[in-house]
Amino acid sequence: MAIYEPRIGIKQWAEADRPREKLLQHGRRHLTDAELVAILIVSGNSEESAVDLSKRILAACNHDLDALGRLTVQDLCKFRGIGAARAISIIAALELGRRRKPGAVVLPKISSAQDCYRELSAVMTDLPHEEFWVLLLNRANEVISKQQISKGGLTGTVADPKVIFKIALEHNAAYVVLAHNHPSGNLKPSQEDLKLTAKLVSSGKLLDLHILDHLIITNKSFFSFNDDGLI
Repeated sequence: MAIYEPRIGIKQWAEADRPREKLLQHGRRHLTDAELVAILIVSGNSEESAVDLSKRILAACNHDLDALGRLTVQDLCKFRGIGAARAISIIAALELGRRRKPGAVVLPKISSAQDCYRELSAVMTDLPHEEFWVLLLNRANEVISKQQISKGGLTGTVADPKVIFKIALEHNAAYVVLAHNHPSGNLKPSQEDLKLTAKLVSSGKLLDLHILDHLIITNKSFFSFNDDGLI
């Protein structure tokens, strides 16, 4: 007589072996195809873990991801534990992968205050209130991200240095460009602007995060702290 052995769910695995935790700790390239599919389907059935079910689905396609991408919702729903919602998740993920454009992404490069203004003007002009943003650059002076730090009122907004540097470190930035807008149209920096900039420049040096510039942006123009010799 066969001895029944209950299925061991993914939650009972060692944390390093769970697909989601493995991706967080080691990155997506360390996961097998079955583990990546398992993340999409979330859970298995009463007899299989999500990974085991994913292995069975891939085996039915001869481990060919192109063949998996050609399966319909009806095809996927034939596997026990796969409903329409999970089938749609698999199909959508594979379709996004198919639509990815080959080749490296060309990042915008910053070589002047005008370049910074070009990157930020779309999100910082025609606003009735002040906002504070940062451009995060790599060591090649390429923009890796632009982030809103705060949103305020007509005459000011608060920019917390801790938030700015936390975001910069999370993105592995080498350089930071600060920017805030003046809805009034006045390009002259206030005393608060000057003090904040000096504080951020000083703190950035300690973290090896260099503040390249601080822009004040209006609907028609901009002021560069760097161009004016204030950094």
